[in-house]
Amino acid sequence: MEKTSAQSFSGFVLDPLREFFEYQKEQGRVFLPTTSKSILNRRIREEVEPPFGSYDTLPELERDIARCQRCRLFQKRRNTVPGQGPSPCRLMLIGEGPGGEEDEQGHPFVGPAGQLLTRMLLAIELKREEVYVTNVVKCRPPENRVPREDEIEACRVFLDAEIELVTPKLLLTLGNCSTQSLLRSQGRISELRGQIREAYGRPLIAMYHPAYLLRNPGAKREAWEDLKKVKKEYDRL
Repeated sequence: MEKTSAQSFSGFVLDPLREFFEYQKEQGRVFLPTTSKSILNRRIREEVEPPFGSYDTLPELERDIARCQRCRLFQKRRNTVPGQGPSPCRLMLIGEGPGGEEDEQGHPFVGPAGQLLTRMLLAIELKREEVYVTNVVKCRPPENRVPREDEIEACRVFLDAEIELVTPKLLLTLGNCSTQSLLRSQGRISELRGQIREAYGRPLIAMYHPAYLLRNPGAKREAWEDLKKVKKEYDRL
């Protein structure tokens, strides 16, 4: 008797529920992913990705960057770090990703590498306020590691929007990561630096990242030659 009652109750409750989920599945709606990874992927796809799109202003873009959870980097960030500078702008500098001080302050290139970058710009008669500075990822990678490919791709929508809004005439990539990302190349920065290439329909020059120059002062001579090419191209455009 107890078994029959239990079976009746189960059929009364579970059968309609099962039919409901089968119908939703036929309609393309999935409510019960089988793994935690699929749950995370669905949440990102349904709750995060759809609102991101085209932008009319940099403040609109910055608001979306601030709430972004498109990759794992959001989990440990203190602040997102959008690009900074005037718009429109003739020269856009693109680095790898925020470091500790950038993560703390929410601004790009404010640590030792950023201070060196400011001096490098002054050496070719450009003020920091005259250029737009950004990174390929807007959140700090843990322990300042190199951003992973999926992290770069998740953040590419923001870099694309920055380039569209800022409309730079010249792109300057700093280091391996940003250079390889924009040129879609596996070449090393030592091979790609100092040459005028093209990305986003604009001339692009690659050079060593200021952080690398701090660790390897002997490379500053090559960096100076690259800076002179940047200045020449900047004045030409």
